[in-house]
Amino acid sequence: MADIHIEDFYRDTALILVNLYNAFPRRINLFVEDISGPDEPDEFGLHSKRHAACFGAMLWLAEEGMLRYVDTIRQEALDQAVLTQAAFVRLSAPADTRLVPVEPPPAGIPEPVLADLATHIHLLRQTLRTGTSSQLSRVVQATLFPGSLLPALH
Repeated sequence: MADIHIEDFYRDTALILVNLYNAFPRRINLFVEDISGPDEPDEFGLHSKRHAACFGAMLWLAEEGMLRYVDTIRQEALDQAVLTQAAFVRLSAPADTRLVPVEPPPAGIPEPVLADLATHIHLLRQTLRTGTSSQLSRVVQATLFPGSLLPALH
């Protein structure tokens, strides 16, 4: 079992990427509260560690070339955030479906739909809905770090 802050990072990362993919190519204001839940700053105006970690995940994804933004809105949001070309291509690419159990599609599904069901974005969405934290960590790792989990799958 991973440290809880790392599990939170994987969940935050998956939600950030799914939100940006769902809006692509529009730029959106990406609010920390929409990803990690409500947070009330303390008497000094400081946010919780959980809120700060989610905001940190957003900034890290930007530093790693997964998203762009115009500015930050205090520590509340990224202003005008959008996926980078590399992130969009990666999320749209076929994923290794051995990472998590995937229900076989019903018979008669058209080929383009089958191709969509095998992408990283579909795997992220499905794992967020029905997967475990360990499955989500594997899917996020495979999405962010291509090839990093392949030796462990054999």
